[in-house]
Amino acid sequence: MRLRIRGGAASHLKAVTRADLARRYGCFLDFLARTGRLESFPHPGALITPGNVEPYVLELQQRVSSVTVYGSICKLRRVARIIAPHQDFGWLAELEADLRYEMRPCSKSNRLVSTQRLLAAGLTLMADAETAEKITKLARARLFRNGLMITLLACCPVRLKNYIALEIGRSFVQIKNVWWIVLSASETKERRADERPTPAFINEGINRYLRLYRPILLRRKSSSRALWVSSQFGSDMKYSYGAELITETTRSTTGVSVSPHLFRTVAASTAATHAAATPHLASALLHHTRPDVTEEHYNRATTVSAARAYSVITEEYRKR
Repeated sequence: MRLRIRGGAASHLKAVTRADLARRYGCFLDFLARTGRLESFPHPGALITPGNVEPYVLELQQRVSSVTVYGSICKLRRVARIIAPHQDFGWLAELEADLRYEMRPCSKSNRLVSTQRLLAAGLTLMADAETAEKITKLARARLFRNGLMITLLACCPVRLKNYIALEIGRSFVQIKNVWWIVLSASETKERRADERPTPAFINEGINRYLRLYRPILLRRKSSSRALWVSSQFGSDMKYSYGAELITETTRSTTGVSVSPHLFRTVAASTAATHAAATPHLASALLHHTRPDVTEEHYNRATTVSAARAYSVITEEYRKR
């Protein structure tokens, strides 16, 4: 199902949000089809009934975590409001509230690794790509890319949707020999611009990737400006593939599967541990501040300052 119609109820949502809502609604429809509940109705909202949703929740509870169950119903309610805005879904909101109360997030402690280990893993992959023998140019380029992705994300823990969508010359720019991540207000979850420099010690790696390895991954002449390129087809990397690649690369190099979102948790923990004198460094680093107009310019400056302060920490980690 396509949720976006020009000027429609979902047109204000970002593409990644619309895709996620469509996927969640698709899972619900798949359940209805598998259980013989998918019938023809005058409008899609007629499918979202207690008689259909309650057995769907029961099935979810048998195979996924309580957090995923809650998220699935939360997203289903959002879809319901879009496709049937005049229908009463108070019962669904109550169900969502109950599932929120029952939610028991799994501990992340066994999946957290230090920033030092993430940097070591990423930098080691980049070095291995430069020195490995008897591997193809494509394999070398892929290895270097994977290492750089881990290293840069460990240093600049932006959200994955922004990280994968970085474009050279627009959201990833070079200013006086320093590479910057520059996200406009329309691109961030907080609806505020986010600008941060990359640490000096990885600038040469970025330059080598752009000059030597990215062209190999593209495989052909292309006008693509995407920073991250999929080696399979030489095309812009997709969100889902980027998430899998980062998680699998950390698993194979550190022994722990660190998802892109956990990079943000690692960064916050590192900032809190090693910058106790700057209590708000973690929130600024993750771009967690109130989006009111008065603080907008202050917050942009704080993000830049936080990125620079965090660069000092990561540089120390790298030298150990």
